[in-house]
Amino acid sequence: MLEIPESTVIARQLGETVRGKTIRRVVANASPHKFAFYHDNPADYDLLLKGQTVGDSFGIGAMVEITAGDRRIVFGDGANLRYYNEQNKAPSKHQLLIVLNDGSVLVCTVQMYGSVLAFIDGEYDNKYYLVAKEKPLPLTEVFSRAYFDTLHTEGSDKLSAKAFLATEQRIPGLGNGVLQDILFHAGIHPKRKMGTLSEKEFDGMFRVVKETLAEMTSLGGRDTEKDLFGNMGGYRTILSKNTVGKPCPVCGAEIQKAAYLGGSVYWCPECQPFNG
Repeated sequence: MLEIPESTVIARQLGETVRGKTIRRVVANASPHKFAFYHDNPADYDLLLKGQTVGDSFGIGAMVEITAGDRRIVFGDGANLRYYNEQNKAPSKHQLLIVLNDGSVLVCTVQMYGSVLAFIDGEYDNKYYLVAKEKPLPLTEVFSRAYFDTLHTEGSDKLSAKAFLATEQRIPGLGNGVLQDILFHAGIHPKRKMGTLSEKEFDGMFRVVKETLAEMTSLGGRDTEKDLFGNMGGYRTILSKNTVGKPCPVCGAEIQKAAYLGGSVYWCPECQPFNG
């Protein structure tokens, strides 16, 4: 699933690969999918986008946004975007196909669920999209310790560390995937209440949010996710589906897994003791 490292990496790759190319043709919803979500009628995407020149691309939380004149193409969490230099190399089933003037294509497929959106800038008012564009990314200097303090509002002491970092759009794009290694590096159990953290631990949480996401991004994303070309990321996850049941690389204890808050959490019982 797209989270901050992957959306940032894919946006950079788009800038290096398709920026300046012209959209020749668009096919949307060729392979209908119950949980592929479009903006208005996908049959209109070709008319909306054809002839537009691809501009800059941006990672905005768990979304990737491509600019094309005053048009916007946005891929949300769960949408798998790939680039092929020839159309005959692309999968035959897809939820969006963008043919460019040099014959290369961008193809989006949705497995479980995902958003595949095209619209004129300013005409999409989804709150998750708007909040993701408004809030600063942890990869930027604007995401400072002073800003992080503003997220710790009245009532957040009762939240678990997972709920604080990865829910309610506090930090768009920081989801259940990247959360695991962030909390490992902070030495904080995902179920631990925020009110039990010392000032030093809270400062450590802020620091590792920035450091871990920066490392994941610099290495091309996580090894559980793929980039624009279908390659797995170079960041080796410490806590993920790939490592559960294996020894912790720091202490050797067995990495644990449990269902929690609508997803799975992973932790090391020695490095991340649960103490309330």
